[in-house]
Amino acid sequence: METVPTTVVVPTLGRPSLHHLLTALADGVGPLPTGVVVVDDRPAAQADRDPLDLSAMQSRLRGLIVLRSDGGGPARARNVGWRATRTPWVSFLDDDVVPAADWSRKLADDLAAAECRVAGIQGRVQVPLPADRRPTDWERSTAGLATASWITADMTYRRAALRTVGGFDERFPRAYREDADLGLRVLDSGGALVMGSRRVTHPVRPSDDWVSVRQQAGNADDALMRRVHSGGWRVRAAAPRGRRRRHLATTIAGTLAMGAAIARHPRIASAAGCAWLVGVTELATARIWPGPRDRREVRRMLLTSVAIPPAATWHTLTGLWRHRKARPWQGVPELVLFDRDGTLVSDVPYNAEPARVAPLIGAREALQRLRAAGVRTGVVTNQSGVASGRIVPAQLAAVNDRVEQLLGPFDVWRVCLHGRDDGCDCRKPAPGMIKSACEELGIPTERCVVVGDIGTDVEAAEAAGATGVLVPTGVTLATEVAAARYVQRDLDAAASWLLSGAR
Repeated sequence: METVPTTVVVPTLGRPSLHHLLTALADGVGPLPTGVVVVDDRPAAQADRDPLDLSAMQSRLRGLIVLRSDGGGPARARNVGWRATRTPWVSFLDDDVVPAADWSRKLADDLAAAECRVAGIQGRVQVPLPADRRPTDWERSTAGLATASWITADMTYRRAALRTVGGFDERFPRAYREDADLGLRVLDSGGALVMGSRRVTHPVRPSDDWVSVRQQAGNADDALMRRVHSGGWRVRAAAPRGRRRRHLATTIAGTLAMGAAIARHPRIASAAGCAWLVGVTELATARIWPGPRDRREVRRMLLTSVAIPPAATWHTLTGLWRHRKARPWQGVPELVLFDRDGTLVSDVPYNAEPARVAPLIGAREALQRLRAAGVRTGVVTNQSGVASGRIVPAQLAAVNDRVEQLLGPFDVWRVCLHGRDDGCDCRKPAPGMIKSACEELGIPTERCVVVGDIGTDVEAAEAAGATGVLVPTGVTLATEVAAARYVQRDLDAAASWLLSGAR
């Protein structure tokens, strides 16, 4: 059966709209995508209690699988999804959109027409608005998705482009700005982003009266955008400037009015209060005028226009502080290779007994965290005891099997059986095992990290073009620590640093 050379990735919170999306994909005309990855981003406890049941759709959508990101946010969920793909293209859809009947056929046309320089192709988003009245403030906000740049409601990227920039920046915790940030980084890497012909419909979700106040949390994400993309990012991403300065002025006026009133300075309080009232009135008028102006909408706009300026200012200030030292996102590595003895398990010289295998503190937890984020793991270990006759291959295999039982599953193993003077290209600090492991999994060495406890582990990583991380133990020399570019105190700290994505 002919398929489109892309995998569809859908992050979800388990909303009923997910089934509408998958049904629309299955019922569409033209070839189906090669695969579909649904990433459940609900908190772990909720996902355990009520797992997604997509068994009915798996017979209709080829290659449909479900992964989990345990509440890490949409950026992490999409990263977990695309790292599990093998197709040359990855198509991101939100779980509340409905693809048009010819979406797959139009997507195939978009991909076939893409030149080599094209790294991403945006779909066209339609937001249905009421025909019998003016749209509300929330409906107008949602309608802005139709003109947003590189919106992941429907966005397809080359998998190679995602690899190059490290995927989505997981420091964006909400479905806001993470798509614009990725688009800017892809452009900076030399890729082109174009508009495609396929279409999806993005219905307006129900909301409560305070949704516009909660939206102000995005001001913290704007602070991160400014930090990593400089002040011109809004122009490049075609993002509206917003009202941050007006909100700040209104908030200062309101704070001054309250402070002056408490201090019994009536003139200052009156002047500042008037300034605050002007600011709130201007904001409320700007939001009420284009809307339906019914009693409920006017009441909602008046109340939230009082709350929005301080909320926006608070999130702006917290974002500026939180991201004051933010570095450009490099992404979570696709593969982390660990030394065995002294790094994952206790170092028992020439161990031939599986019963003596003892995982080091934090090893299991660090591996679980990496795997949960979609990172593949492996082991690269020197075992010269075979060459010297201290252990036999069957004993080595039994010990490695025990490591696998206790800490696996690992995606790849590489073991060097040679002695120090055999002149092989696999024994660390030679890069052979690292290059071979990356080649087997189809991962560029620059997207690989090697974690070990001695200098030869780091040297092997650097020789292969990977990143080496030293986790010192009692046998690590001071000179090795001084020479290592990256040093972490233990495996837990190493995992946290790797998952931070901004190395």
